[in-house]
Order: sequence, then structure tokens, then C-alpha cells
Amino acid sequence: MSKPWLLVSPASRGIGLQIARRLLKTTDLPVITTARKDLDGTAKQILDGIDVDAQRLQVLKLDVTGKRLGFCKSRAYKTNEAPTDESSIAAAADHCKYRFPSAESYLRLAFCIPGILYPEKSPAQIDHAHALQTLQINTLGPLLLSKHFTPFLPKKSTTISPLPNLPSQAVLALMSARVGSISDNALGGWYSYRASKAAVNSIAKSVDIFLRQRCGEHGMCLSLHPGTVKTGLSEKFWGSTPKEKLFSAEFAAERLCELVKDVGLQGRGKCWDWEGKEIPP
Repeated sequence: MSKPWLLVSPASRGIGLQIARRLLKTTDLPVITTARKDLDGTAKQILDGIDVDAQRLQVLKLDVTGKRLGFCKSRAYKTNEAPTDESSIAAAADHCKYRFPSAESYLRLAFCIPGILYPEKSPAQIDHAHALQTLQINTLGPLLLSKHFTPFLPKKSTTISPLPNLPSQAVLALMSARVGSISDNALGGWYSYRASKAAVNSIAKSVDIFLRQRCGEHGMCLSLHPGTVKTGLSEKFWGSTPKEKLFSAEFAAERLCELVKDVGLQGRGKCWDWEGKEIPP
């Protein structure tokens, strides 16, 4: 029987770190995580205060901007190729291919959630470098993670068994936001961020169409809106957000893990908020 494993990228802080901790606590599967730097420090943060087998966790070096191709200090892996925009993603995928041969293993749940925010209030505030970085991280990041990690999802012929606290089918979850909805946009602003998240919703739909063909009912893709979460990305808006709508990263991780478990195949290719409500495109 094929053995499942889990992926959270990145998991160095915020929601990703808390999702990794939750998956370690609520499953008994290997959890692969990624960080741009300080891999040992990231592993220590993830494992802090939880009673689990530390060998289930592995942190790989991965940078969706392509700036840092490197070497994993513990359980080393590296590539001899010259750095390219996606070389660290490819290197991480190659390592997973080695550790989890396709004949024996499959990816059961993946959270691909890189993110950055430059909140422009008017077109005059749009900065070329900031906008490019926003699209590179928020849009190309999930797109290239999908490229390199969809091959690990189960095929139609793969035998999948029910597992506690996990979806019935394999899920590739991409991080979106409510502001990525074009039809729901009544306020404007946040030009590059809105565009990057609208693109994520398009990517999730297209990748899901591909997975319908490759995986059938064994694999799906969707996008997620976690709400306003108390992380560095949203720090400037903590004061203007009602307390009941400002969530801890731990709460957001819990809700997103429950959401991907409960939404089912009818939720494939769509964007869902933390309450389990569909966000229109």
C-alpha cells in the first residue's frame, strides 16, 4: 500500500508554522516543510512544546524568489545546477522524489502558501520592484510549487485509505485572499496584491482541471482565504481590524486544516474562506 506524506511551504513563521505544528499533532505522517534560511531554527520552532517524533519533520531550503539556492544542514541535499528562478523548488522536489518514491508513496495534503503584501492606496503608489516581487512570491510561487509537486499527488490507480484528521482525497491548497475576488471588489486599492491573489484563484482552477484528468477523484486543488491573521504580513492593520475578526495564526491553521478536510470534491477548483463559505471569482 502506498504511504502518504504531507507538505507545508513555507513553514518558517505565521500560518505555515502553525499548520506544520497542527499536522504533526493530529496525524502520524511525515511532514515536509520549507524555509528560506535557518532550517534548524525553523525545525526548533515547529517542534517547540509538542510531543511528537521529531524524525517525522524535515525542513528543506526553498525560496520562491530564486535568490537562495543552498544546502540543508541536517539531512543534506543539494544540486549541482546553476541557480535559476525555480532551482530551489526543483531541488526540494528532487529530494522528495528520492525520499518518497512514486511506487511507494504519494502526497496526501500540501499547503503552498508563500505571501507578501505592499498595500498601495492609489495607482501613484505602485512601485515596479514591489509589484514584481508581489507577483513573483504570491503568484509564481504557488504556480511553480504546483508544477513541481503535483506529480507526487496520487494517480487514478493509487489506492487511498481514509486517514484521521485528513481529507478523503489528496488536496493541493493554495493561499489566496478575499481581495482576490474581482466580483467582490468594492473598495479598490491594494493593486498588486489583489492582482496576485486573483491570479492564484485562476491557477487553482486550472490546476484542478489538470488533476481531474490525472488523479480523478483522488486529487484536487483549491484556494483559501484565512481571514485577517495576526502575522507580520498584516501587522499594519491590526489596529483597524475588530478584535473578533483578527485571528491568531494557530486559529487560522486550525480552521484551514478543518476546511480542506470538510469541503470535499464539490469544493474543488474554488476559493473558500476560513468559515467554509465560497468566495466568488
